Amino acid sequence: MAEHVDARGLSCPQPVILAHQKMKELGKGMLEVMVDTDTSRENVSRLARNKGWEVVETKKTEDSGYVLILKRD
Repeated sequence: MAEHVDARGLSCPQPVILAHQKMKELGKGMLEVMVDTDTSRENVSRLARNKGWEVVETKKTEDSGYVLILKRD
């Protein structure tokens, strides 16, 4: 089961900070990050790639947000 970070309603850099904290806490595995802006989606995706996480999937939600599925083995 993936861990979750709900960063909806937060402006940058908060989504990136929350995602980074959870990535460090987990070290590896699956992480689901929920954001609600294009900027947050891009910034969290960039952070993930820079920290060795793969962006497995980006899903658009009904409320115009995004769910990013991140993975690291």
